[in-house]
Amino acid sequence: MFVAPDPGRVRLRVSLRAVLGIALAVAAAELAGLSLTASITGGLAALLALFTVGDATVRRQAVTTLLLPVAGLPVLALASTLHGQPWLRAGCWLAVVLAGVYARRWGPRGHALGIFAFMMFFSTQFLHAVPAQLPELYTAVALAVAASCAVRFGLWCVERRTPPPAQPAPLTGRGLARPTTRQALQATVACGIALVLGQMLSPDRWYWAVGTAWWIFVNTASRGETLVRGLRRVVGTVAGIAVGLLVAVPLHGAPAPTAALVAVCVFGIFYTAAPSYSWMTFFVTVMAGLLYGLLGVLHPGLLWLRFEETAAGALGAVLGVALVLPVTTHATTDAWIRRALHCVHRCTGVAARRLAGDEDADPAPLAVELELLLGRARLSLAPLVHPASPLRARKARARQVLELLDACAREVRGLARVAADPDASHDARLTAACDRVEAAVLALAPSKRPLPGPSAVPLPAPHHHPGAEAALAHLHALERALADLAAPLHSPPRAPLASA
Repeated sequence: MFVAPDPGRVRLRVSLRAVLGIALAVAAAELAGLSLTASITGGLAALLALFTVGDATVRRQAVTTLLLPVAGLPVLALASTLHGQPWLRAGCWLAVVLAGVYARRWGPRGHALGIFAFMMFFSTQFLHAVPAQLPELYTAVALAVAASCAVRFGLWCVERRTPPPAQPAPLTGRGLARPTTRQALQATVACGIALVLGQMLSPDRWYWAVGTAWWIFVNTASRGETLVRGLRRVVGTVAGIAVGLLVAVPLHGAPAPTAALVAVCVFGIFYTAAPSYSWMTFFVTVMAGLLYGLLGVLHPGLLWLRFEETAAGALGAVLGVALVLPVTTHATTDAWIRRALHCVHRCTGVAARRLAGDEDADPAPLAVELELLLGRARLSLAPLVHPASPLRARKARARQVLELLDACAREVRGLARVAADPDASHDARLTAACDRVEAAVLALAPSKRPLPGPSAVPLPAPHHHPGAEAALAHLHALERALADLAAPLHSPPRAPLASA
């Protein structure tokens, strides 16, 4: 996991920045004379500010970060006020869940504000905060946001050096078919089930089940994705509990080594979040054990209860996504693959115009967009290729689709590089090749709207330029990959592959 690709060492820099920002937030709280509860709240707020804010530009990231207290502080007050009223508290938290997930329809900003609001409610349960502590909790959150801004936008602005690519727009729909509406209802039901199961396991630590159900729903879109994410959360939790028994319990909350290990866990959370949900959950679990040690309540039975609550939350998530407006893995995967194929077509057309002499045509951004779309398609296919999947035919089909999509991406990248060469000139043979790619895309993913075709470009007489020869090679390979995709995409999902 720690040798996974990290282009430009972005994950490394973001992880180190997170350790610095959270340490600064906790140090500010301690220097201000705040309590341990407030310091932990400030550290969590800083972690969330650095982890969840993912807007496309630095300016928008700064605005979202400054808006976090607007979403979080009222929830903090509400949760602490209702601390002694379990039924009303439960109803209000489910309302926060519903609003927090529904807010994702407003993009990265709504996503970040929804998570922050949910976690402020969670933190009051974790720390047993009461209304008398609100002034110092508010102070800690304000210091945390200030520290996060100072590090992220002042001392160490990774995004200004390497701006993150814009993420693909989510799948669309109307009414209950809108993904954010559907997920809001699913998550609310899932968290409600988790809340009941968690209360049955422990009247004091029930909130772990709700937190588990909530986080499983982040970045999932189908039953299969939710099931696999729940399994990975349980696996990461079990591993984290095992390490907690060996490390956190013997420490007995000793401040210096605990703080050092928490810093290691923070680094691990940020460094492994993108490539592995299981590893991220592992570090979260170890960090939670260390924090319980600081609070003086850690013992082996508490860690076992953490596992039980996690299992209850995972079960709630699976039931919620299976019972409330379910979306199959096949439907989600098909939608992302269609978008990727249409992007292949657009990139081919733009590259053809560039080779024909249109200097304003640039296929490079579309090649980047294709990588992002294929990443989302891989995520939706992940449940089918997971080792625990018993569906052998679908697993083989999904692996074949992934291999062919990777081949398409490779050829599109090569075509974009050729088109960027100022010495490459157009060859009239490209017209026929681009037309065949267009036909292959439309055969795989028919579009209700006509896709822009490359053949409308006025073409000069043929030249056999090396750049055109390279472009033709990429187009022919792309055509073959698209033709091979027809078998796995157009046959019944459970049917065995013809080559098997």
